[in-house]
Amino acid sequence: MDSVIRGVAIYLFLVIIIRASGRRTMAQATPFDFVLLLIVAETTQQALLGDDFSITNAVLLIVTLFMLDIGLSYLKRWSPAVSKVIDGRPTFLIHDGKIDDRALKKTRMDTADIMMSARAQHGLERLDQIKHAVLENDAGITIIPRPSK
Repeated sequence: MDSVIRGVAIYLFLVIIIRASGRRTMAQATPFDFVLLLIVAETTQQALLGDDFSITNAVLLIVTLFMLDIGLSYLKRWSPAVSKVIDGRPTFLIHDGKIDDRALKKTRMDTADIMMSARAQHGLERLDQIKHAVLENDAGITIIPRPSK
């Protein structure tokens, strides 16, 4: 039972800390982010398993984590408020052609990140061609171009 409690506690802690750290797309992941992920994974493994490295304990923890994840997905579906807390809301980085510097700062992004998505999605070359740029819940950037003149 100790493994189940540790598993739930670590899972919830990681969800909270990752959510609090802000959203960035995987395209913006730096080598530092990758190293941090590896260290967190190793630390988490040690915290989850403690001194019990048995297959039984590992299976119990895997089942616990998957059940917790499935349970949270049902909870998010049932309660939009819980979904907003866990997943967040889309953030306008550019709205009606105006760059929201506060949103960029909050999400630790810059216009180069937006332009990368604009080029990939629509072949756009300049910021003034973008009507809206939205950082989605899944950390992808959606670009809505200005209508052609």
